[in-house]
Amino acid sequence: MLSSLGLGDGQNMGTHNGKIALDCSVRKTRQGHVCISTTDFFFPLVDSPYLQGRIGAANVLSDLYAEGVGECDFVLMLLAACRDMNEQDRNICTREMVRGFNDACLEAGTVVTGGQTVVNPWPVIGGVATAICADGEYVKSDGAQLGDVVVLTKPLGTQVAVNVHEWRVRQTPKWAEITKRKIITDDEAEDMMHAAVCSMSRLNRHGGSMMLKHHAHAGTDVTGFGILGHAQNLMDNQQAAVGMEIHTLPCIANTAKIEESGVFDFRLLKGYSAETSGGLMICMKEEDALKYIKELEELDGEPAWIIGRVIESTERKATIVDDAKVLEISCTDSC
Repeated sequence: MLSSLGLGDGQNMGTHNGKIALDCSVRKTRQGHVCISTTDFFFPLVDSPYLQGRIGAANVLSDLYAEGVGECDFVLMLLAACRDMNEQDRNICTREMVRGFNDACLEAGTVVTGGQTVVNPWPVIGGVATAICADGEYVKSDGAQLGDVVVLTKPLGTQVAVNVHEWRVRQTPKWAEITKRKIITDDEAEDMMHAAVCSMSRLNRHGGSMMLKHHAHAGTDVTGFGILGHAQNLMDNQQAAVGMEIHTLPCIANTAKIEESGVFDFRLLKGYSAETSGGLMICMKEEDALKYIKELEELDGEPAWIIGRVIESTERKATIVDDAKVLEISCTDSC
């Protein structure tokens, strides 16, 4: 099962001390702690139900990590079994999605304590992730400072990779055009999808847990609104009159080539291509960013990049510069 439409994402918003909090609901408890919670779910976007479960868990947990929270206290699972499958296929698909979701949660050091199951035309999985912490144990999303650099922890291009994979599997006219024009090969398309699945199923746990250690000022994760959409959401939320200039776009290898071919406009290089379980986008001082990137690569075995800078802007505008550099990011040996 695979859907090219299952790559969007809503924006969870709560408040802390009267300010809007991106990605999560952030509320004081009656006991004076802070409850940080988020919910998300997805339709099928990969062929493997197991991997779909992992991606669903990684995606919902990412919202906590975007707040600099490294540990999730518990997760509730949201599950829809497909009514249009025969009983055997439905049971296998549902069991594998649950297994993938649970495995990702175990890797995150958390546990699924309950949830809700329904019958639906599409098999769907997601959840509610919650962490209880004290003030000072998470990163508020409104503290970006003039002169900060912007770090991104995963490459862009998952929507492009998933759709091209679907075109190739179904032998659609779009894939025929790609083949005719020799834009990419079958092997390159397969590598592109493999890199996307590895990225989508990788937890942002290490990236989130190190935000406080490396003095992050603000952050979010890049999902359904694309990198520029989420950059603008982040800037709209700032206390200071600052904006963001994005000068570098790390893209899964060959996704930019597909975009530039004109076969279909995903708006990847314009910053609006939807991402699933994308990277964290974090504002911090450059010296902190360099240490953060080095340590994160040691932990995850994957690179991260400085992609932009925080600038003065009374309009709090986020932009991609005209001569933005596109990086071709190939799948590493670790994925």
